[in-house]
Amino acid sequence: MAAALRLATLADIPAILHIVRRVVPLMQASGNQQWSADYPNEAVFQEDIARGHLWVAELEGQVAAAAALTHNDQDAEYAQADWDFAEPALVTHRLVVDPAAQGHGLAVALLAQAEHLARQQGLRVLRVDTNSENQATQRLFPKLGYRYAGEITLAFRPGLRFFCYEKWVVE
Repeated sequence: MAAALRLATLADIPAILHIVRRVVPLMQASGNQQWSADYPNEAVFQEDIARGHLWVAELEGQVAAAAALTHNDQDAEYAQADWDFAEPALVTHRLVVDPAAQGHGLAVALLAQAEHLARQQGLRVLRVDTNSENQATQRLFPKLGYRYAGEITLAFRPGLRFFCYEKWVVE
C-alpha cells in the first residue's frame, strides 16, 4: 500500500509524539543522542504546523511518519558545511518514521515531497543533516542523490556532530 502524504494538523500531534517516543530509545540505544525526551517536542511540532511546514505520511489511514520541510531554516553554524550558505534551500528537519512502519518507503516519500515542493517554489537546492551516529540516514541520503557536504556542530546541541547533505534539484 502506498503512503498518503499531507500537511499535518494539530490533531496529528499525539500520533507524531507517540512515534517520537518509540523512536528516541532506539536512537539512543544505537549511540545516536540527536533526540531526547525533551526534543523534538509538542511545541516544536505546533510551530511547524503553524508555519505550514510539517508533513505526515499515512499508512492504512494512520500517521506513520513525519518531516518538517522548511525554507532556509538553518542556524548560522550551517555555514560550516561545504555548500553555498546564501543559496535558498528547502531543508528537511525532524524526519521520523514509526519503527513498525519502516521498510515501506515513508522516509523516501517525504524526501520526494521535499523535492516536489522545492520545484514548486523555484528552489534549486535540498538540504538535510543528521547526527554523526545515525547510520540509517547516512545510507539513505546518498541513495537519493544527496552529496555529503561536511560535518558541523550546533551550539544548541553541545557534544554532538552533524553530517550535512545537499541535493541540487534538476529541472
